[in-house]
Amino acid sequence: MTTDTPNPRLPVLLAVACYFIWGVVPLFYAPIHAFGGGAIEIIAHRSVWAFAWAGGLVLATRQWPEVKAALANAYLRWMLLTTSLLVATNWGVYVWAVTNGHTIESALGYYLNPLLNMAAGAMLFRERIDTWGKTAIGLAVIGVAIQAAAIGQVPWVALILAGTFGSYGILRKQLHVPALAGLFIETAYLFLPALIYIVWFETTGQGHFLKAPMNAFWFLLTGPVTVLPLVLFAFAARRLPLSTLGFIQFIGPILTFFIGLMQGEPFSVLRGVSFVFIWLGAVVFAFGAWRRLRAVKVASVS
Repeated sequence: MTTDTPNPRLPVLLAVACYFIWGVVPLFYAPIHAFGGGAIEIIAHRSVWAFAWAGGLVLATRQWPEVKAALANAYLRWMLLTTSLLVATNWGVYVWAVTNGHTIESALGYYLNPLLNMAAGAMLFRERIDTWGKTAIGLAVIGVAIQAAAIGQVPWVALILAGTFGSYGILRKQLHVPALAGLFIETAYLFLPALIYIVWFETTGQGHFLKAPMNAFWFLLTGPVTVLPLVLFAFAARRLPLSTLGFIQFIGPILTFFIGLMQGEPFSVLRGVSFVFIWLGAVVFAFGAWRRLRAVKVASVS
């Protein structure tokens, strides 16, 4: 874990802000879906405007030397290409889910992600999983099984979201590249194919960007909504244990879950039971994290 920040509370505060934004993101995509924007069009605009915003921030913070250094390293170039594909997959599945009546299932994926982070932290970084952690993971597995029974199939949306973003976090944690510089390179990989798609879509009359000023406004807003939380996440991920980051992440799916309910998505009794197990896993996870933090404070005082 990196500790190159003068304020030890700063990564925690930034992680909280990051997951709050991610939790309410479905509200930003609802207007675009309402005027006809589909998932692929949203992802294309998200990639283009995220690249523009990331580039602007790189200019403002004078981080071009960091960008050049990362691009000069073949290993970092390939790893950032990998992380860009992971985040693009995550974006695509998520946007499709929240614009096609699967917001609650997407919330399930982000409930699972903290537990995946905890398991990955134990396997890859030798972060110890205590009895509370093992119990939390077990409850989550039961919850996923019940969810599969409730919807009549494996909850692929949830599993893909958890898997892609969990992998993204693990890889970004290990890459020694500043958060903003890394994000700029990731969005640069996605920029050209996304721009080509937008131009083709608009010239064939299928696009929605030029049809009304408010359409353009909502598409443009996907830039900061994408860049800001990713910068916050990349900064926090390099400075916090995966288990701590996973605990904070529960903010996001809680907000997304209630947005799905308010949007009127179906929520059966069996599906409710599945979330009870997921929530129990989250509570057990949180309690275990609190006990570990308390033990550390007691040890430091003594």
